[in-house]
Amino acid sequence: MQTDPRGHRFAAVLASAVLAVVLITGSELLLAAQALAFALGAFGGLRSSPYGWLFRTFVHPHLAPPTETEDERPLRFAQGVGLVFTSVGTLGYFTGVTWLGLLATGFALTAAFLNAAFGYCLGSEIYPIVRRAQGRLGAGA
Repeated sequence: MQTDPRGHRFAAVLASAVLAVVLITGSELLLAAQALAFALGAFGGLRSSPYGWLFRTFVHPHLAPPTETEDERPLRFAQGVGLVFTSVGTLGYFTGVTWLGLLATGFALTAAFLNAAFGYCLGSEIYPIVRRAQGRLGAGA
């Protein structure tokens, strides 16, 4: 499935804002909500993501058609990577291991900000490497 890359970048802007607020406030509930947003995007597809819904409902109708589209699979993988970091961070905050919450949230924020500010999606860059490694592992089994 193809997707408008502007939607993913819009989601990265929102995720960056949420993650920055988490770092400032230490809110484990807000981080858990962000983890849920990543989970919906990773498992249900970008159309299931709340940020995707906001983009489709409020932003996309006011934009010209995209000049290019992207394969959704790397973007879903990126959402999964975000889910891992925010889940670890949530676990850290909930268990009182604050440094783990801060570290994992900081990593998630860094990745989201790179996409929001520069259009560089770390998860999408890692995706082909993981796929190649899966192919090598599958061929040798």
